Amino acid sequence: MNLLRTILIGGIGFTALGVNAVQTSRWHIAPDNQIIWSVNENIPHEDHIEMSGKAVSVVLRYGVDGEGAFRLNKSMVWPRLRTIPNNTHASLMRRYDWNPLAGVTVNGRSLQRGEKVKELGIKGKLQVKSVVNQGYYGEWEIIREYFPSTELPALVELYQVINKGKNSLAVEIPKDGFMAQTDPSKGVKGTYFIEGKLLQNGYFTLQPGDTLRFSASISAHDSEASSLVLDACAEKVKRESLVASWMDNLVLETPDPVINQMFAFSKIRACESIYETQGGPMHGPGGESYYAAIWANDQAEYINPYFPYTGYEYGNVSALNSFKHFARFINDEWKPIPSSIVAEGLDIWAGVGDRGDAAMIAYGASRYALTRASREEAEELWPLISWCLEYCHRKLNEGGVVASDTDELENRFPSGDANLCTSSLYYDALISAAYLAKELGKGNNVANTYRKQASTLRKNIETYFGSTVEGYSTYAYYKGNDVLRSWICIPLTMGIDERKEGTIQALFSPRLWTENGLLTQAGSEIFWDRSTLYALRGVYAAGETEKATEYLQRYSKTRLLGEHVPYAIEAWPEGEQRHLSAESGLYGRIITEGLFGIRPIGFKSFTLTPRLPQKWNQMALHHVRAFGADFDLMIQRQGAGKLQVIMTTSQGKKKVYNLKEGKTITINLK
Repeated sequence: MNLLRTILIGGIGFTALGVNAVQTSRWHIAPDNQIIWSVNENIPHEDHIEMSGKAVSVVLRYGVDGEGAFRLNKSMVWPRLRTIPNNTHASLMRRYDWNPLAGVTVNGRSLQRGEKVKELGIKGKLQVKSVVNQGYYGEWEIIREYFPSTELPALVELYQVINKGKNSLAVEIPKDGFMAQTDPSKGVKGTYFIEGKLLQNGYFTLQPGDTLRFSASISAHDSEASSLVLDACAEKVKRESLVASWMDNLVLETPDPVINQMFAFSKIRACESIYETQGGPMHGPGGESYYAAIWANDQAEYINPYFPYTGYEYGNVSALNSFKHFARFINDEWKPIPSSIVAEGLDIWAGVGDRGDAAMIAYGASRYALTRASREEAEELWPLISWCLEYCHRKLNEGGVVASDTDELENRFPSGDANLCTSSLYYDALISAAYLAKELGKGNNVANTYRKQASTLRKNIETYFGSTVEGYSTYAYYKGNDVLRSWICIPLTMGIDERKEGTIQALFSPRLWTENGLLTQAGSEIFWDRSTLYALRGVYAAGETEKATEYLQRYSKTRLLGEHVPYAIEAWPEGEQRHLSAESGLYGRIITEGLFGIRPIGFKSFTLTPRLPQKWNQMALHHVRAFGADFDLMIQRQGAGKLQVIMTTSQGKKKVYNLKEGKTITINLK
């Protein structure tokens, strides 16, 4: 039996995803949709979270020590302040332990002496509540709030001191802060200026029950800009309003509050990581490495097809912008499109050759264009999509599948001369492009050609990759591969189900599924959340609803309420379980494309294959903002094996569909 165990990884207690584990949670969901850690004897504990705005990102490494005191390190990233060499990782970055409270005194003694943290909360910001009881010297509560500015290059810190005692408190706030100047030879624009500011200072008297509010910030600018002046309270309103707008669109309602909350939080991380650059808005993975740049997998494949559902217009703008950047590199010589466009669009990265990037881009762009439902944008994207499809067609090998130098794991694991991912993505891209060609009036010949190519490719995928691997009737990830790989889940997400039984058995076998989700390769210790997220979507698509839901519940509880919260992560051991942004988009797509089975087939139409778990009587998605509309989807059980779908538009127009479980319907929003 797999028992729950806590593994210390990089200072993080990591709760495992044991199949038979009885899980305990460090965090819980509060009525206001925060997640809360009520601190008791479960210390010491440390964790980290990334939060982003258009001009800054910050990774807060926070924790409570064995004495109950709060600890914090602030890792700052400024994507537009470029360093030399101006490459993928050339954002100005600094880590600070600067504590604006260190010099604050109460009745002549340290504000924090004897501090005991009582509660931490997360909902688009980090909030910490502590109490201090110094007996004769008084009793007070400290509330800290940390969040990035939505527009400005600053981390904002808000503080409250609340007099909880019976006597007055004398509080002194010094003029505190720092100014750092960077080496001009290491900055694209020369010297950069980094400022830590305690924005209020002076002497204050707090009567019993009074609250003192003050703030601080860490910001940076170049020599052409002036020192930043901000209104911390106004910044809080902007951040909270933006978070609310993400959470109020594409709202999931199921009987499982953890899945509901994980889905809501995933939209925050998916949407916040977009940076304003000289190359336009660029969605970036983050992780203290990847900013002011785009990738064919993270952006084109993972996150861009999801943005239209969310109703976040800036996300849609960033998606279109990324595709336009990739379109700069289509060529008549049929050279591969670069894997990444970096340095605010001024440079590229193609360090491992062709990763199957054209298939990733064609897949993401065609699905985005259909779901976005903008004819103008679709026409603009069509040359990119058709070029990428032709590029893939020209790369077909003797087995009729797409050859590439590697895959998105970039030689971390072998992928042969042709891999299952690239051909599966190309297959789905052909189908989506056929629908798009019809919408754009490109002629029946174009659409029919793509459909015929897809049909042939599907057969070739079966012939070339279909194999018995470690006793399972599934896929060899590449020719000659005889060890199970997590990416055997990819065909399921694309509707290729010839080997679904054996593939699902392999995915959840002890060889691949572990306490931490799917291993990248059987026999290794390495896992990447992205393959687990793809697998859960694929298992839903294949109709194994109960199994998918069981593992989705376990995954969601661990990532949202466990030891490292509250978002999907990138990988381990690589990257210290970073909260890369696009993985949260992949979580969202488990719901939209897996649980609800939405598949775009036109600007105003989609197919729906709902997968309602047996223990649920209903589920709903509210304010779906795709296909040029705003609508709700309600799925209800109507007796054994029967479902009812109610689609309601924001104008009150309602359509009701009755279907058998496992069947597909077409919904037309015209």
